[in-house]
Amino acid sequence: MDNIGKVYLIGAGPGDPGLLTLRGKEILERADVVVYDRLVSPAILGMCNSKAKMVDVGKMPTHHKVKQSEINKLLVQFACEMPGATIARLKGGDPFVFGRGGEEALELVDAGVEFEVVPGITSAISVPAYAGIPVSHRGIATSFHIVTGHEKEKSEMEPTAAFQGDSHSGAEGDRIHGTLSLDFETLAHCQGTLIFLMGIANMDFIARRLMECGKDPKTPLAFIEKGTTPYQRTVMATLGTAGETIVRENVTAPAITIMGGVVELGKTLAWKRNLPLSGKRLVVTRAAKQASGITARLAALGAEVVETPMIETRDVTPALILSGQSPDRITGTSLESLADFDTLAFTSMNGVESFFRQLFASGRDIRILAGKKIASVGKITEKKLLEYGIRPDYVPEDHTAEGLGKLLRSILDEKAPENPLWTKDGSALTSSPNVSKGLEAPYLKESRILFLQGNLADDTLFKYLPQASRWVVYETLPVAGLPEWKREAVNAADAVVFASTSAVENFCAVLSNVIPAVILEGQSPDRITGITPRLAFCIGRMTEAAARKHGFDTVTSDETTVESLVKKIAEYFSRD
Repeated sequence: MDNIGKVYLIGAGPGDPGLLTLRGKEILERADVVVYDRLVSPAILGMCNSKAKMVDVGKMPTHHKVKQSEINKLLVQFACEMPGATIARLKGGDPFVFGRGGEEALELVDAGVEFEVVPGITSAISVPAYAGIPVSHRGIATSFHIVTGHEKEKSEMEPTAAFQGDSHSGAEGDRIHGTLSLDFETLAHCQGTLIFLMGIANMDFIARRLMECGKDPKTPLAFIEKGTTPYQRTVMATLGTAGETIVRENVTAPAITIMGGVVELGKTLAWKRNLPLSGKRLVVTRAAKQASGITARLAALGAEVVETPMIETRDVTPALILSGQSPDRITGTSLESLADFDTLAFTSMNGVESFFRQLFASGRDIRILAGKKIASVGKITEKKLLEYGIRPDYVPEDHTAEGLGKLLRSILDEKAPENPLWTKDGSALTSSPNVSKGLEAPYLKESRILFLQGNLADDTLFKYLPQASRWVVYETLPVAGLPEWKREAVNAADAVVFASTSAVENFCAVLSNVIPAVILEGQSPDRITGITPRLAFCIGRMTEAAARKHGFDTVTSDETTVESLVKKIAEYFSRD
């Protein structure tokens, strides 16, 4: 129906954002409204359309739980009030595995609202797998049985949003004991693996009833907290010691309980516990289109990554001549003026992407660069150039604007005996790792060098090459603010990852608007001590300096590459 929205009941999976289905991700990226439960990972929420209305039904401003009946009506309301809209109902685990998805679907049917179910990976099998426990194994268990440890015999009490179903939690504090509608006699004599979802609050009672019905007290048992997340913890016990283990080890929801001989395999097959970044939450501040590479690497090492871009970039079509530069340096449109330059120097991957977008949009291609020399500030920018089929001629060993300026200056200056790379006729005097081997080049002329940069680039390069020109191909815009759920995730993080000075500055500006800055005696007013986290991992010395200015404890990568930074992060958290 064109005059009504469509609701998607999406399973978010057990917690690890990598376990969200491709279909679920596609819908979240275009959703107009996202109604989500309290246990959905911040990393998954970060995948949602940035313009979507985010509705947390796990808690309200008063911190009261939202009744399931109210959630049902809310979905109908959004669909009826927003013709043609995409409404995503994001639920932990799978919507139809103890997740009240059926109840929500029935409400939508009664209201005539179109809906679609997007299954999620159930925690019943994924959480044990992450703990190294197969739910079935030849010679040990030929079946497995998923049981709710929360369901009551009577439904006189309204289910709440705290009932997260398949997300392996329990309604906190709801010890219902003898009202559990379970066939304990059958379960006690079941030969397969028993998996209890949402049963931690009632597990002492469940264990006692199973033993009363004949189940062996020595049956291996495992509690798995926060399964598939970086904070996953497995606590081993037996059926007979279940109750005392919960108290002694302080086992809390969200958690599942698995019983049976397969539990013993977890002592050998537990693969996740050895990941170097397990239990760490890291905030990545790179622009959204650039964050995926570092996010994937950090997640593979066990970290929970919250992508929090602090800057956005936008192409700038007109040539912007900065202060001190002669307006006649660049005539006509920028692309038409490329003929006036022999060397193009890229100082960021953003500059590369923006330049080529504008080049291709104009109907031209890389043939316009024939005969020109290409310089790159560092390896990240070089890698981006290679994606467009361009191998840079000059890459400094010191991957900074200063390093690039010094390199080009040494090539230009025939009076620099310490680095005599080129003669006036263009012949190479010596080879250098900074200059591509086997390539002949014209003698460089300073006035025919063009820097392709962003609007926030400083004048470092012009200290070494004052006669060069600059084309600002993109501008950097700060992110105005953060939604509440993301602020909470950031404040609970162990560290923040910075790749640029602008990201540092905007991160502090945005967070200081929410958290009052504490200025300690003798400190500079720009030293913001109220913001958490206080540990920052940085790419490059300039980024490090900006972070230190704001009071961060810094760890800087050895090279200006994502690989080097990830290695440094893993080493830091593995040192103990």
